[in-house]
Amino acid sequence: MTPSVAVAAVTFDRPRELAVLLDAINSQTAPVRSICLVDSGTVPSKDVAGRHANVDYVRSEANLGGAGGFSLAILKAVASGADWIWMMDDDAEPADPECLATLLREAQARDLDAVVPLVVAPGHPDRLSFFFRLNGKVTHERAEVEKVGFLPGDGHFFNGALIRSDVFFKVGLPDMRLFIRGDEVDFTLRLRKAGIRFGTVTTAAITHPHAFSETKHVFGARWHVIVPDSAFKRYFYYRNRGYMIRRHFRVKSFIADVGGYLGYFLRRGDVRGLADWFRAFSTGLRGKGFGPLEDQKF
Repeated sequence: MTPSVAVAAVTFDRPRELAVLLDAINSQTAPVRSICLVDSGTVPSKDVAGRHANVDYVRSEANLGGAGGFSLAILKAVASGADWIWMMDDDAEPADPECLATLLREAQARDLDAVVPLVVAPGHPDRLSFFFRLNGKVTHERAEVEKVGFLPGDGHFFNGALIRSDVFFKVGLPDMRLFIRGDEVDFTLRLRKAGIRFGTVTTAAITHPHAFSETKHVFGARWHVIVPDSAFKRYFYYRNRGYMIRRHFRVKSFIADVGGYLGYFLRRGDVRGLADWFRAFSTGLRGKGFGPLEDQKF
């Protein structure tokens, strides 16, 4: 019996990118039962969604962020009765029509509960949008990761991740408190703690905008920090890092973050940047600072 698949997708003011994504999903050789699309944008994209009969369009007047949007989309997708949930951001695109079929085949062959494709930078097919750590060093080189073939227990959620529906009953939904930046890491940590079998296969790929400029090396290639390119993203990333260290008791991450950010900002003489990091990071570390977007003081 062919397993049924529902897509859980989110969008925010990207109608052109959304149109490309929906076309690509419905051009897959493996059929998709439904596309559960949550739209939190300032301008609704209902007309774009309406071009496809299998889109279940959900308009959210509140900006739920990526985490909240995915949570709502996942619930709708699971409620459809699908066996698998394929997660997509609106600026992602399956690299070829065989992407979903490859993921399904690899999941069955490897007895996985979740399988993740490589995430490739648009216009740079040899570069990965998000790094992997191999032999202690970070790399964006696709060829280096492809040599490994399969990376068990590792992957970049949520773009292109294919997850069995029953997994969400075991580990829950993305944490909407995290809003953006870090919700996918928290979800990955929960998968590991629950013993869910997952990994990245290098024979399937999607494209998604890269974050090359955010990776800042501090003490050579083995120690780096992430510094997002806007105050909005930096606040949520730093706060959520602190919260995840608290929630999952990540001692090594605490040492790496404190040492890394102190080194990065002090070497640059950026006292303001260090103060902003400390304020947001300590807020998350204390489990504070959560609430509606309009209440955040980033």
